[in-house]
Amino acid sequence: MKIYVDFDDCLCETARAFSKLGMEMFGRNVPYEDIRFFELDKSFRLNDEQFEQFMIRGHQPDVLLSYEETPGASSVINEWLSCGHDVSVITGRPFSAYEPSREWLDRHGLEHVKLFCLNKYGRDSFIKNSDFSLEPEDYYRMKFDLAVEDSPKAFPFFTHLPSLRVLVFDRPWNWDCTFPNENYTRVFSWESIRRIAGS
Repeated sequence: MKIYVDFDDCLCETARAFSKLGMEMFGRNVPYEDIRFFELDKSFRLNDEQFEQFMIRGHQPDVLLSYEETPGASSVINEWLSCGHDVSVITGRPFSAYEPSREWLDRHGLEHVKLFCLNKYGRDSFIKNSDFSLEPEDYYRMKFDLAVEDSPKAFPFFTHLPSLRVLVFDRPWNWDCTFPNENYTRVFSWESIRRIAGS
């Protein structure tokens, strides 16, 4: 089985860290449960300049390495690997974040997963002249049987795979979204992902 796993808010608790960062940088008290928009400038009420500063800070190595693992993520993924499944982490982070992202995975026992930086969200606008290690045309040649994702903004990246099972990790910014079809299932933990995906 070929498996796609998103990084932020699937493998690690990025939004919880950004909640603290918003308070530290701008005095914006936005609890995790109130991050109702994937567009963080909207959730934190930031202007363009503040949003750029916010995202640049959130992608610096010391911050990326500080993100807490989503409970159970590495355990389930290593079970998949031990069963011979092919796991790729497909992140919307720019390639400038590749090395600390790779280090985070290695520190959490995920040395054998592949890591690709795909421009899912057009975020070249906040880190100028960003590069990505995976171009859309190459991504669309990849095949997956299962995907773990939290962002409705990423759902269009699955339309070329009509039989793909998509497990949508429950997060405040996807509470109101409509799933494209019956292949999408809301999940609340990596234990539920383990049960649904099987081995």
